[in-house]
Amino acid sequence: MLEICAVNIQSALAAQAAGAHRIELCCALDGGGLTPSPGLLRAARQHLRIPINVLIRPREGNFCYTDTELAIMLDDIRFCREAGADGVVIGALAADGRFDLPKMRLLLEAAQGMDVTCHRAFDFTPDPFEALDMLSALGIPRVLSSGQAANAHEGRFLLKKMVEYAAGRIRVMPGAGLSAQNIRAVAEITGAQEFHLTAKKSVEQPNAGNDIPGLEWWYWESSVEQIREVLARLYGSSDVSS
Repeated sequence: MLEICAVNIQSALAAQAAGAHRIELCCALDGGGLTPSPGLLRAARQHLRIPINVLIRPREGNFCYTDTELAIMLDDIRFCREAGADGVVIGALAADGRFDLPKMRLLLEAAQGMDVTCHRAFDFTPDPFEALDMLSALGIPRVLSSGQAANAHEGRFLLKKMVEYAAGRIRVMPGAGLSAQNIRAVAEITGAQEFHLTAKKSVEQPNAGNDIPGLEWWYWESSVEQIREVLARLYGSSDVSS
């Protein structure tokens, strides 16, 4: 299972065209990802046949949320359901870095009947194995993790231990920094069955020679070619070094 982190409609369409199995829809990737706009979700739902899971995160920074921020997230989940999203991607931590169970239960209640992933708030918990137990007890089917490292390739050995510890109670989905160059190694070492990446490229826009100070003429977009190469490496033979 390959999930593409899509930050705009171009990326969502590229994911489907390339053969990805699901997208995580979000925005503001440079800030770690935030909840996308209603318009983007509606457009994605209109054009995509593959499942759409939506990131529920109201701001950058830490994952310790106030009651007001929790209310925003609950409202966003309700909107996602009404707009036809298949699932949501959630997470909330207490001040000690462990999962905030009361807030997590409220988020899960709002998402009842939808697919749920716990996002990379997990990578900031002090004990990943305790965190897996907590998420499993809540009934969350999947957690996205880099193995508490800068990227999933660096964290692949902890990810392997997490997959073994989870023992099918919860799926561990490696993500962060995955590419065609390293995904085969991560897959073989971890034994994971789902993977998450952006496969992004920089797209230059024509500006007819008009240089406007402070205005950028490029943006990030998931690449059909990169996604197809990742799928080929994931399912085919590869000599990528571990």
